[in-house]
Amino acid sequence: MFVLPTESFQDYVQHPQVKRLYLTDVGFFPHADRHYRERKEGIEEYIFIYCMEGSGTIELFGDKNYTLYENQAFCIPRFCGHRYSADKDNPWSILWVHFKGEDVPFYPLEERKIITFSSKNAANRMLFLFELLLRVLGGNYTLGNFIYISQVLSLILGECYFREKEQDTLEQNKHVTKVIRYMYSHLQENLTLDGIAEEFEFSKSYLNAVFQKCTSHAPMDFYIRLKMKEACKLLRSTDLYIYEVGQYLGYSDQYYFSRIFKKVTGVSPREYRDSDYMHVED
Repeated sequence: MFVLPTESFQDYVQHPQVKRLYLTDVGFFPHADRHYRERKEGIEEYIFIYCMEGSGTIELFGDKNYTLYENQAFCIPRFCGHRYSADKDNPWSILWVHFKGEDVPFYPLEERKIITFSSKNAANRMLFLFELLLRVLGGNYTLGNFIYISQVLSLILGECYFREKEQDTLEQNKHVTKVIRYMYSHLQENLTLDGIAEEFEFSKSYLNAVFQKCTSHAPMDFYIRLKMKEACKLLRSTDLYIYEVGQYLGYSDQYYFSRIFKKVTGVSPREYRDSDYMHVED
């Protein structure tokens, strides 16, 4: 456990690269049997706790209890009354840090959510970063070390709140793939965002977010592009009239279909059929 006497190093704390984010206390408590802390008014720093193994409970006064298990972390907001303790049968081993600084508003530290590290690599990165903190704090209190500690602390928070979680990405990709397959099997209809969201029991905001992330397009824009890509195939591989291609894809108004086609491909259906254009980009 290290307690930094920051009041003795005010010049360091005011340095532009330190004051943005700096710790005041940090520690490692292995197999912390009977570990217990209670602070009715909270403290002026944020408290970040990473559970390496075992389990423990965090209670935020006026809120609820949160149970931390292996490879989970939690941040207690500043000035939030709380108590936390190790499980009596399987006490946690924790790495923890108290911190503050000008950059704390840029992290979602008030969300009161448990962070789970689902991969071994993510857990190893957390251990490595805390090891860096403890190793440097075992040395001299120089300005360079204060700057270094601030940078490592920002990496710890970035690992928790901003690094893309592999499992989340895989799950989002699965959802997008299922929706795209559904869209492709319903090209002859006129799907709506409401209808797709209801079909898959997703919120519209979630659908918009994951489609933008995975395809760089909104869901309905992507659906229209699928339709126009199919229209390109039909125009080149069949003798269907243009209005028949439009009707096949759910457009009863030929002129509306032609406008949409030109907006997506840059040329009209007739120009496309009579030219060497390939098809709408994926």
